[in-house]
Amino acid sequence: MTIHYELRLLPWTGPEGKPCYLSTDDNGGHLSRLADTTEAVQLGLAAELLDHAAEVLAEGETEPNKLRQLAADMSGALRDTLRVAISRGSRLPPTEALEPEDGGELPVTVE
Repeated sequence: MTIHYELRLLPWTGPEGKPCYLSTDDNGGHLSRLADTTEAVQLGLAAELLDHAAEVLAEGETEPNKLRQLAADMSGALRDTLRVAISRGSRLPPTEALEPEDGGELPVTVE
């Protein structure tokens, strides 16, 4: 089995908001563990914020400033979560594309 190494997108940005990457083949190294911990914290905060948003929206009438702050917080959490998803997705092992056996199209299920 060949191991595929690529740059890891880190869960924080550098100066001017530019992405940071880690080049290593050691998933247990200090920076890798720090990135794993940071991702876990970011995802946990996003889950807590989602619960908070449900509470705020259930209140009915909510002050516009409170909604703006909630939207700003959720935007940041979504940005972090997307970065984690991209980073983790790029580290998945490559898979073969699904091909229909009869040469037709793959079925699509929409729920």
